[in-house]
Amino acid sequence: MKKPMPIFGIILLLASAGLAVFLWLETEKVIEDPAESASAGEEAAEGSPADEGLENVSEQREKIKGTISEQDLQEFEESGLNPFGEDRPSHQLSDGLFQEYIHGMSHQKIKAEKKWGFYEIHPQRIDWLLEGLDEVSLDHEDVYREILLKWKEGDFSTADADHNAIWELQGGTVGKAYGVMTLEEEQTYLESEKE
Repeated sequence: MKKPMPIFGIILLLASAGLAVFLWLETEKVIEDPAESASAGEEAAEGSPADEGLENVSEQREKIKGTISEQDLQEFEESGLNPFGEDRPSHQLSDGLFQEYIHGMSHQKIKAEKKWGFYEIHPQRIDWLLEGLDEVSLDHEDVYREILLKWKEGDFSTADADHNAIWELQGGTVGKAYGVMTLEEEQTYLESEKE
């Protein structure tokens, strides 16, 4: 004759099953969009006013289609926006925002299985970020400066390594760069983002 399982055992079994489902769902979120998860984690970790809205910046990068024009940049400036179209001055930049902007721009140059949106690389954006580095104190300032100075000189030969350096800082799990696109591949990518 079997003894009935105590109620405590049943409760423990149900709680364990619930925890397993919760952890599985959280893991799926990270796999689906590591940039968003990393941005949210960065925001929580930093907790500073400069990181407020970081999730919105990540969402904006995903929604942006096409290239930016000189007219767009002029309109941003006249409206008091930064070169990324945000109402955020350079003295409010954080590690999370530098990572987001550089990561988004790197997508224009790199080969990867997954990419979530992009910001077109533009000299005005690079200059603005470099100026911002002189206005704020950041944990990974040297990494950002090295990447941006190369890009300012038109050197994108290590854009995949640049992407991966930022991707690793963000805790990336999907979308690691495995090469740099040719000019033809880059043009095709830019055209696909216009649609």
